Amino acid sequence: MRSITVKPNDANQRIDKFLQKYFKTMPLGMIYKCIRKKRVKVNGKKVEINYKLVENDIIDLYINDEFFKETAQQDIFKIVKPNIDIIYEDENIILIDKKPGMVVHPDEKEQVDTLINHIKSYLYNKKEYLPEHENTFAPSLCNRIDRNTGGIVIAAKNAEALRIVNEKIKSKEIRKFYLCIVRGILQKKTGSQTDYLIKDHSLNKVFISNKPETGGKEIITKYKVLKEKNNMSLLEVELITGRTHQIRAHLASIGHPLIGDDKYGDKNFNRSMGFKYQALYSYKLYFDFTSDAGILNYLKGKVFELKEVGFAKKFLS
Repeated sequence: MRSITVKPNDANQRIDKFLQKYFKTMPLGMIYKCIRKKRVKVNGKKVEINYKLVENDIIDLYINDEFFKETAQQDIFKIVKPNIDIIYEDENIILIDKKPGMVVHPDEKEQVDTLINHIKSYLYNKKEYLPEHENTFAPSLCNRIDRNTGGIVIAAKNAEALRIVNEKIKSKEIRKFYLCIVRGILQKKTGSQTDYLIKDHSLNKVFISNKPETGGKEIITKYKVLKEKNNMSLLEVELITGRTHQIRAHLASIGHPLIGDDKYGDKNFNRSMGFKYQALYSYKLYFDFTSDAGILNYLKGKVFELKEVGFAKKFLS
């Protein structure tokens, strides 16, 4: 039997969700069975799967030792020398300017040199993240950006900040703005485009339809033309919905693919322009809270903007 004391970052979540994070390799069905069979107790008593943990609760686990084995993967961030461009930081969140070419989370191609590992390493070296003092929580990203796109990524330093930011993104109270260069001159200089996005996992690509289709999700993209030259346009784009490859596929579907985007654009043209990555950057965040934000209320009305985006600066010169 092992006992766990519920820490601040563990509180206010269901016992089954906590155990999913604590036992990364245990199937959910087995977790439910352990709770039903009284192999999990809180403060000495049986609980239901929807019991919400309270700070300083004592969880007693009557579970086989094999499930308590730690994996080296959990501490892989310790071998990373942190290299991040910090835009803003406080006790709850950190905003990072992710550069094109870096993946945000580990994938089949990269396990070590990821944005989240750099952030964990940075906070670990500052002694703000001490994994040995946590049961399940680790600093986490609240939004993600494709490998070949750059821009502002929000990371939460504690569970409450993570919950609030995720909630505010979902309710569209954190507005995200992008700069991009597209091929061609848009007929309308400002607009809002609504269509439907269908994802093809086998091709790692999405397709756009102007009418509802099975598996399709509504997408809304607002844009404003900032400058035009050489049959190209610099746009500011606001994502009203945030789907996979939304900006890239949506603009390509109306005949204006991003410069540098081989997946949805013209590869030969992109090579002639000398772009290594697509000309797309998440350059501005607006914390447009319209409801209570708890410990993050101080961010209400704040705007964080990158003053210099390389391809945009060159285009405007």
